[in-house]
Amino acid sequence: MSGNDRDAAVRRLLEQASSRSVPPEIHAEAVRRGGRMLRRRTVARRLLWLLMFAAAVAFTVWALTARPWVEPPSDTTPPLTGW
Repeated sequence: MSGNDRDAAVRRLLEQASSRSVPPEIHAEAVRRGGRMLRRRTVARRLLWLLMFAAAVAFTVWALTARPWVEPPSDTTPPLTGW
C-alpha cells in the first residue's frame, strides 16, 4: 500500500467517524464521570497539600525542640572548675 492509498484510507475513516453522532445518554454519563473525576482530583490535591504542610510543621517543631545544629556537650573530659 503506497502513501497515497494510506492517506485516502485514513481520510475515509475520519469522514465516516464524523458522520456518526454520540447518543445523548453517553454524553450525560461522560459529563457525570468527568465531574466526579475532577472532584476526586481536587480532594486528592488538597489532601496532599495538607499532608505536606503538616510535615513541614512537624519538621519545624522537631528542629526547634531537638536543635540538631547545636553540637552536643562532650562527655569525655570533665568541665574545668576553680581556675
